[in-house]
Amino acid sequence: MIQAVFIIICSLPLLHATLPLVINTWHFENAASAAWGALQKDGSVLDAVERGCAQCELEQCDGSVGFGGSPDERGETTLDAMIMNGNTMEVGAVADLRRIKNAVGVARAVMEYTDHTFIVGESASIFAQNMGFMSEDLATNKSIAIFSQWLQQNCQPNYRKIVSPDPSKSCGPYKPKAEKSRQTFAKGHFDPSSHDTIGMVVVGKNGQVAVATSTNGATHKIPGRVGDSPVAGAGAYADSTAGGAAATGDGDIMMRFLPRNGAQPTVACTSAISRIKKYYPDFFGALICANTTGGYGAACNKRPGFSQFPFMVVNQQTNRPQLQKVDCF
Repeated sequence: MIQAVFIIICSLPLLHATLPLVINTWHFENAASAAWGALQKDGSVLDAVERGCAQCELEQCDGSVGFGGSPDERGETTLDAMIMNGNTMEVGAVADLRRIKNAVGVARAVMEYTDHTFIVGESASIFAQNMGFMSEDLATNKSIAIFSQWLQQNCQPNYRKIVSPDPSKSCGPYKPKAEKSRQTFAKGHFDPSSHDTIGMVVVGKNGQVAVATSTNGATHKIPGRVGDSPVAGAGAYADSTAGGAAATGDGDIMMRFLPRNGAQPTVACTSAISRIKKYYPDFFGALICANTTGGYGAACNKRPGFSQFPFMVVNQQTNRPQLQKVDCF
């Protein structure tokens, strides 16, 4: 959904920052610091964006990035990540990654050591092992407890619909109902307090852009589910002739849309969220956007209990991460 948000972002920023610039979703200050530190050590924008997201993977940011969080219906934690080079338009991505903690690192390995863009599932894990990544159990006492409690609550909530037995009352296995009821949109299960994805945009001092994302996806997801985060043009996108953007929120909804117009970063983000709201007024989602001159912005959808979206910004003027918030609409 991201691609068209910023391809037409103009060069006049709404919020101006001195380059280089790091901006990421949520209040993940250490991730912003890690990315900024890489830039200060003359690292590339790719080095910076990878280091920032990897920091969140290590810290298990909000339990929704990295190992030990968001167990699926089988109780397993799997990871999704992507990285994109806005200079070359190269992309590396992995989804449904198992037993490997550094998902964004594996995504970069896909980009740099293969002619492919996206590797998924068990094959992604085997690829990572062959590339030298350590195989480890991604479960923790916390993720096991979350899964156990879910089973005790008759597998509530879950992402099933129009199946038997009744998914609102019972665990599976499920089968399709003989007669399908009319249902336009499925109810969302995303809790804004769980935050989900880190999305990061880094703009170098000469306007070069890179983006990355990392997440362990939706809690209690159907095994094999992939959201927007690792999909280029949906979870994030970079183009060094224009800028970069990254998304967070209900990826099953957000990946269905490709926003068609934008201008300044905040206007572009707002336009994208507005289009989705026409179809899913109660969805959970937010965007960050940045252009190549250092302008940045954000937008989010307002819903009960969620009226502001926090994001981190660090640039040459501040030289340290600063928490900013945007009012949702």
